[in-house]
Amino acid sequence: MGMNNHKASKGILLTISTASVVLFLIMWEIICSVGLVDPIFLPPPSEVFKKAFSMLSEGSLESHIWASTVRVMTGFFAATIIAIPLGIVLGTSQFARAVFNPILSFLRPLPSMSWIPLSLLWFGITETQKYSIVFMGTFAPALVYVIEATRNVDPLLIRAARNLGASRLQVMREVILPGSLPQILSGLKVILGLAWTCVISAELVAAREGLGFLIMNGKEYFQTEVVVLGMMMISITVLITDFIFRIIENCVLRWQK
Repeated sequence: MGMNNHKASKGILLTISTASVVLFLIMWEIICSVGLVDPIFLPPPSEVFKKAFSMLSEGSLESHIWASTVRVMTGFFAATIIAIPLGIVLGTSQFARAVFNPILSFLRPLPSMSWIPLSLLWFGITETQKYSIVFMGTFAPALVYVIEATRNVDPLLIRAARNLGASRLQVMREVILPGSLPQILSGLKVILGLAWTCVISAELVAAREGLGFLIMNGKEYFQTEVVVLGMMMISITVLITDFIFRIIENCVLRWQK
């Protein structure tokens, strides 16, 4: 009975959310249609959807979405693969934190845009340059999340494992990593959204395809429907990747339930 009520409640909430989106689009269309807003500044949804269908039929919209997604995932996973083990080490060792904290404090405030001039000098207008922007924009925040998650593990569990004869590596693998994993994954979801900000900033400056390039190209030719379409595709793509991430998180943390 409780399960049925829960499903019914979720269905009602989904209906309300869908209705709010539809109502927002209708109001947007009406405001533009009656002339309250000049289409050159904000095109109606019908024009945006028309442009989307046109680009989908040409096959160009998918290529822009795919290019940005590959760049985000490559830079994000590269940062994650390094940040998780390094963060666990830094979170469990005061000496390691004393060595790396000054460097981390220097890197963390730097926005991804600040790395664009150097990355262009190092890699040119290449895919590697886009990957590096995402990596540099997400590595330091991901590392901070992992360090804090590691330090929040119950010290009683760590002491108990050591008293039972576990080595330092076993404590990290069997106690600290499982204990900090829920918080690490929650932080990585935030970092994934940040990775999209990084790649769009890189594509706005130096790219030949991608959603950032699509937005900049639309701006150059006064095609505001293309600009809005690019913005909408960023939001939709982020929502889809976040949904997939949640599925992976539920599978990894199934033991927690």
